[in-house]
Amino acid sequence: MPTHHEIPATPDAMVLGCFDAARPPVLTVESGDTVTLHSFPAGGRDSLHPDPARHPADYLAALDALSPGHGPHFVTGPVHVRGALPADVLQVDILALKLRQDWGFVAIRPLLGTLPDEFTDYETIYPDIDAERGVATLPWGTELPLDPFFGIIATAPPRAWGRVGSPVPRAFGGNMDNKELKVGTTLYLPVFTAGAGFYAGDGHAVQGDGEVCVTALETGLTGTFRLTLRRDLGYTWPFAETPTDLVSIGLHESLDEAMRQAVREMVRHVCERTGLTRNHAYMLCSLAGNLRITQTVDGNKGVHMLMPKSALPKAG
Repeated sequence: MPTHHEIPATPDAMVLGCFDAARPPVLTVESGDTVTLHSFPAGGRDSLHPDPARHPADYLAALDALSPGHGPHFVTGPVHVRGALPADVLQVDILALKLRQDWGFVAIRPLLGTLPDEFTDYETIYPDIDAERGVATLPWGTELPLDPFFGIIATAPPRAWGRVGSPVPRAFGGNMDNKELKVGTTLYLPVFTAGAGFYAGDGHAVQGDGEVCVTALETGLTGTFRLTLRRDLGYTWPFAETPTDLVSIGLHESLDEAMRQAVREMVRHVCERTGLTRNHAYMLCSLAGNLRITQTVDGNKGVHMLMPKSALPKAG
């Protein structure tokens, strides 16, 4: 029977700003087991709420204990899946997400974001989060519906890459900042190292496609995932599936190239699932596929395509 595991919100279960295939696992599970883990907001002490009474004690402990890495993200892991080998695929079912703070922050930072030369009056705001009502309240009174997700979900990078900074999403996933990766979604990640090395972090309470000013509503988040080893897929690039759509993912420093990759990946997956020719799958993408800009601020920009499952013919 599958086993459920929980990783405590302690500094020894986290890294700050990097992924590294050489890092020992904080937990080893069997394929099909479920894992609950916790995360803190990206950033540092300059992102803390101005009211010290609202600072979570475990978040302060992590800030004190962890040495800065190559990025601002607290990432929990790695979790090893027993038997996982390079060329396998890790199926990550997102089962539950729970906000663990009553506030988050949004910031404009120097030299970051989509318009860094136009926004130099740097500012941080601290919207209140009301999980019971399901809204975030902005300082000017607007209420936005909460839509939480982890900005970072990853496997360990190839060992030859060494320590990799957390900001730039790559073939192992990472800081994709894709708001479709929420409860009910399944993410497929290629495995590059023995054990797979599952990581998650960078909790977001709500984000628009693009994440244009460089932050979402950054906050603490608890997530529960089912981790299943797949040897029948052969995926070499992240791919996702919601209850209603297939989601292809493009990541590249050029937004044009990220778009082309998202289209190319969707054509390939539609062909594999339906038996359509590449021409017909390409035509279907033009008729029913919906391209969205995932984020424009993480080094490698993101574009994803949503393909409604209802538009797919049956294979055969």
